Amino acid sequence: MTLKFWARSFLVLTLFGAATSVFATEITSPAKQAHVTDFATGKVLFSKDADAPMKPASMAKIMTIFVAFQRIADGQLGMDDKFIVSEKAWKKGGSRTFLEVGKTVSVRELLYGIIVQSGNDAAIVLAEGISGTENAFADEMNFWAKKIGMKNTNFQNSTGWPDPDQTTTAADLNIMTSELIRRFPANKYPNLYPIFAEREYTYNKISQPNRNPLIYGSAGADGLKTGYTKESGYGLVGSAERDGQRVIMVLNGMTSMKQRSAEARRLMDLMFREFKIYRFFDKGQPVDQANVWLGNATKIDLVLDEPLHLLLSYQERRDLKLSVQWLDPVPAPILAGDQLGTLTVDINGDSRKLVLRAGQDIPVLGMFDRVSAAIKYLIFGASVTPSIAK
Repeated sequence: MTLKFWARSFLVLTLFGAATSVFATEITSPAKQAHVTDFATGKVLFSKDADAPMKPASMAKIMTIFVAFQRIADGQLGMDDKFIVSEKAWKKGGSRTFLEVGKTVSVRELLYGIIVQSGNDAAIVLAEGISGTENAFADEMNFWAKKIGMKNTNFQNSTGWPDPDQTTTAADLNIMTSELIRRFPANKYPNLYPIFAEREYTYNKISQPNRNPLIYGSAGADGLKTGYTKESGYGLVGSAERDGQRVIMVLNGMTSMKQRSAEARRLMDLMFREFKIYRFFDKGQPVDQANVWLGNATKIDLVLDEPLHLLLSYQERRDLKLSVQWLDPVPAPILAGDQLGTLTVDINGDSRKLVLRAGQDIPVLGMFDRVSAAIKYLIFGASVTPSIAK
């Protein structure tokens, strides 16, 4: 007796019909440089001259904070440790925390001064306290920049103060920000990253607001830092999380604070509206069921090794096709985890295949039951009806 197996391949899911007319969203920005990514996947959502050299301005202070956070995480620095305010720090112009020369200031106060008030004096005191001199601290900034993959960045100081040899890119600032959030999550270090969301900080009886416009009304915004010099224009590094999805944004080269504020909010909202996480199948959730030949069950679940959750634009979701393929029926015995078929994910011809595995063990029938099943197959044939997943 010969049993014939056949390939079963059919459309499981098509999102939107082919006749549906949907126009893609056109994403533009007045920023000279921009790089926006999804934090979890690293997927680039929007990019404009992201590798072009630019000046970081005060956005360089994010690396100053990165170094301090790393020292704290390593146990080499404490929030209550205190550093002396040098004359160099006290004299520094630009945005200030208004530290007093010769006084001691805690690391906690310095972090708030840098993050919320963008204090150049606080950044220099922190740098000198950690590394002895600001030049030595810049070496540590560059060490970490290289280590985390910032290939086109060179820091010369802790503040972002103009320097002909100081340079970065929007893509590199995005890498730095993503790594900071990944290394120092709020649930593990509740006293660190959440400082970026503070709207105001008072030091020496002087209250100053956070300069980041996103935290004043953009849903889920929790950081990070603005920057401005005449050479760089107005820039911003921002982050927001909504419904478990986090977006990292770097913008630079805008013409005014007003434009920076409006564009940051507009673009952040657009990213969350245009790109969403679609949860098609969880780990262990049946993608479909195959028929079983000569087993003690007639069906077996086909499951994936990992969840199939995709971050897609509206257009990608429209064009997405998922299809499954396996040899049906599957002969028993079957062990959970056996590879039985594939799930193909296709978006406009760009496809990848995922392994479909048996969701459970199915032993072979006993001798008498196998003979009975074979006779029924010869008399009645196999009844296999493909179904469309809803």
